[in-house]
Amino acid sequence: MANNTMTLNEAISSLTKLNESFYAYRERVDVNIDAFFLVTMTTIVFLMQCGFAFIEAGSVRSKNTIDILLKNLLTSLFTCVVYFFCGWAFAFGNKGNSFIGFGQFMMFDLEAPKYPLWFFHFVFAATSSTIVSGAVAERFEMVAYLAYTVLLGGFVYPVITHWSWDSTGWLANGPEGVKFKDFAGSACVHVVGGTVALIGMILLGPRIGRFEDKKTGRPAVPLKGHSAPFVVLGAFMLLVGFFGFNGGSQGSLARPGDGDTVARACVNTILCSGWATIAVIFCNKFFFSKNWSLLCSINAALAGMVAACTGCDALEPWACSIVGVGAGLAYFFIAMLVEKLRIDDPVDTVGIHCGGGLWGLIITPVVMKGGIIYGANRFAFLQLGWNLVGGAAIIAWSLVTMGSLFFLLKLAGKLRVPAEVELKGLDVLRHDGAAYPGETKEEASRRASKFGDDPLFSSGHLNILVQRTLKNGNHSPAEP
Repeated sequence: MANNTMTLNEAISSLTKLNESFYAYRERVDVNIDAFFLVTMTTIVFLMQCGFAFIEAGSVRSKNTIDILLKNLLTSLFTCVVYFFCGWAFAFGNKGNSFIGFGQFMMFDLEAPKYPLWFFHFVFAATSSTIVSGAVAERFEMVAYLAYTVLLGGFVYPVITHWSWDSTGWLANGPEGVKFKDFAGSACVHVVGGTVALIGMILLGPRIGRFEDKKTGRPAVPLKGHSAPFVVLGAFMLLVGFFGFNGGSQGSLARPGDGDTVARACVNTILCSGWATIAVIFCNKFFFSKNWSLLCSINAALAGMVAACTGCDALEPWACSIVGVGAGLAYFFIAMLVEKLRIDDPVDTVGIHCGGGLWGLIITPVVMKGGIIYGANRFAFLQLGWNLVGGAAIIAWSLVTMGSLFFLLKLAGKLRVPAEVELKGLDVLRHDGAAYPGETKEEASRRASKFGDDPLFSSGHLNILVQRTLKNGNHSPAEP
């Protein structure tokens, strides 16, 4: 009998150990599934850098192609190093407070299972910086570009993500348990990038000839991009990248319901994009230019996806019509306002990222599941109010920090390239080359776009512009 009892106890012990081993194995498998999911989605998001590069290269004149491509490349590479040194620490360091993270600098004491999360947030930081590059294209000094990349990716953006996405951040711990709703970065990534681009463009001034010279009466010059196929290819890359951007923000795939959330995020993202495009292409066709605009369609599609970032995990598909149409129209009219204010935005950065991002931030608490439209309760209105508070704080933080940097660079004469460099082209004078092998350097400097040579470029006209600039005491004029 004793032997039988011992055998039963041993069997129970063996089963217990087997059960523990099974759960340990299951936990390891779940961790690996989540890691693989996050790294894969991050790689897709990283391909958005290619999309930005193609869009911006196609949107500038060929004489500045090498310059914009180099800046896009350096954005990712500089951001990864600065995020390694301090970006992660300020965002998610384990010794922080409600305002800023601290600890785990240079990834010291960062556990290996968190490496996928580091990779994911580094790419988000790089995206926020890249948003700015197209807005300041064709006239921004390389030193200024690298300075803003380091500050934005290493400090400004990480602090914002700490507020919103770290468990100790003040926006993540609002009144009565409300949390800042920004699932994939409408505000944390896109509004930040759009706001920094706006203050940069204001302090930088427009490209020479972009707007009519009111003093001399010289008309504006069409400063058109040189490659529509580049722009379209870049747009498709960005559209694909948004599926990783929004779907990957779930952060895991092994928990029950994760797959459903990822699928919902991707479906809602493309629906918002479609509705935004439909709204803008018909609005532009029948009420404004009377043309079927490729550029408006591309920008509206991107604005719709930007707006979806706020609540793509919590929207019913029908609600995407409201989010998408509003995002498209917000982009369209903000872009018109920016031009009316004589702010030179070559790729409509403010309309797409600020317009789409702010609309998503405002409308999501209204139409998401449990939002105001489902029941006008106190918590739903608190959610809307807290999103407004967060959006205002993010804009203010971005304006103060990055505006101060741009202002200091302008005082030092390091913000904008000299007039001669801008007129001849940055590729020739700053990079000693041409983007296309069939062109000589002289041809590259003269060629503005597929519409013909740059009408501003002639030896006589160039000398007049430079002399006028020097006479006015401004070596980097907003307008000649």
